[in-house]
Amino acid sequence: MKPKQKIKTILKRTFYTLLVLIIMLTIATNIILRQDKFGKLPTGERLERIKKSPNYKDGEFKNINHTPDLSEDASYFSVMKDFAFGDKSRVSPADKIPSTKIDLRSLDKNENILVWFGHSSYFMQLDGKTILVDPVFSGYASPFSFSVKAFEGTDAYTTDDIPEIDYLFISHDHWDHVDYETLLKLKSKISTIFCGLGVGAHFEHWGFDLDKIHEGDWNTEVKLEGDDNKGFEVHITPTRHFSGRGFKRNQALWASYVLKTPTMQIYIGGDSGYDTHFKEIGDKFGVFDLVILENGQYDRSWKYIHMMPNEVLKAAKDLNAKRLFPVHSSKFALANHAWDEPLTKVSKLNQNLEQPLSLVTPIIGEKVEIQNLNQPFENWWERLE
Repeated sequence: MKPKQKIKTILKRTFYTLLVLIIMLTIATNIILRQDKFGKLPTGERLERIKKSPNYKDGEFKNINHTPDLSEDASYFSVMKDFAFGDKSRVSPADKIPSTKIDLRSLDKNENILVWFGHSSYFMQLDGKTILVDPVFSGYASPFSFSVKAFEGTDAYTTDDIPEIDYLFISHDHWDHVDYETLLKLKSKISTIFCGLGVGAHFEHWGFDLDKIHEGDWNTEVKLEGDDNKGFEVHITPTRHFSGRGFKRNQALWASYVLKTPTMQIYIGGDSGYDTHFKEIGDKFGVFDLVILENGQYDRSWKYIHMMPNEVLKAAKDLNAKRLFPVHSSKFALANHAWDEPLTKVSKLNQNLEQPLSLVTPIIGEKVEIQNLNQPFENWWERLE
């Protein structure tokens, strides 16, 4: 065989080999994405309703203000480089995360309490209603059980410990907030689900009763019917973030919530970068007994979609908060900062404020007395490596 023919043969074989690999990879990816846990994109009547939303433009949901994925001085290459080669020595704790456990099934119905499960998952009992937010009990926060594993010690509670739930709040459909395995196990316990437009497609695909799903747009109130809901209001409010469980992003709306009960008002923040919506919500709804805001998994490189600790305090002030509960930390490593940095920074910055906020910093499983402004909490993270 002549040299030129030999080269052409090698190139042809290489081309066909790459083509076969690409086809196999495409088929494998499609098979993976068809798994139930990836959920479902909105179609039919749901999609038509979405298209009428003022927050849905050019085929996707948009934030109120322009929100780049990355800051001006960052690039995808620099972000990937930091994840691959940055200092990971304290991204996860060397010590076991402390926890305690109470029996959620035998609580006094007159108690107004909150119990944190780590990251952004927590249980509340408010004026007799049982409430669950973004539950993740599978032990990982990704499509695959071998990645983004929960820190040791954060598994004190399981789905078996959860009582019947009156209200389930879902902030958005990312894997660290919507956990397929957890939700299937809790399905029979959940009475009502609140979520942003499009998120209901996942729940319907997973066999949840459509009558239980209340999905809505920003700046709308969910109409709660029945005497058992008397005195309760749920308002769906904006955040500054994004959504998606597969390659196609922003087909379901990310949201926060204003929850009014007969005796108090709570802000359930979800994930959000800092923006004007916090002040607008505060001006509209007044004083909040408790605001729950994300504080963790942040980076200067993606400052528009996750708040830095100083912005968390600013947002709480905008919301007229009596108390601030900073979440989104201490269970999963989704950023490059030290695991304890979020709580360390927000606590120190708060101490330096002219009028410090009442910070709620429980260990996992600790009973938080929502209306007790003087309840003490220790800086538990300071004694861990």
